[in-house]
Parts: sequence; structure tokens; C-alpha cells
Amino acid sequence: MGIVTWIVLGLVAGFLAKIVMPGKDPGGLIVTILLGIGGALVGGFLGTRLGFGNISGFDLRSVAIAGGGAVLLLFLNRFLKRRGAV
Repeated sequence: MGIVTWIVLGLVAGFLAKIVMPGKDPGGLIVTILLGIGGALVGGFLGTRLGFGNISGFDLRSVAIAGGGAVLLLFLNRFLKRRGAV
């Protein structure tokens, strides 16, 4: 996938993560996009290792895998912020 596709997929994944886990998060849109892109990478890595397949294009399965990774990163971000570790 090209870099523009990763950014768009990250934006969608970050948006889905904010829908699944609403709340006040610092950083706004830029952090949401970065969490989404990171979530796409984490989700793709974990999805490949767990046998769900990899992120090969912009389809529903890829968005779900990237969204799951973004939710995981958003959860970890909130957990670390709450504990004062970050």
C-alpha cells in the first residue's frame, strides 16, 4: 500500500477508535491520525501473527484490523496518561 492509503486508512481507523472509545483525549486530530496509522501497523502485525491475514488494501477487513489496533493504542495511551507514565 502507498503512503497516502496508509494515511487515509489511519484516519478511518482513528475515527473508528474514537467512536468505540469516546472521551476527551489530548492532541486532537493529529494525534488521532497518528494513533490510527500506528493502529494500522500494530493491527496488521498482530493480525498477521494471529492468522487473521494482513492489511493488503483498503477493504472492510483491513479497516477492522487497523481499527482494532487503533483502539488498542488509544486504550494504552489513556492508561499510561492516567498513571502519569507519559
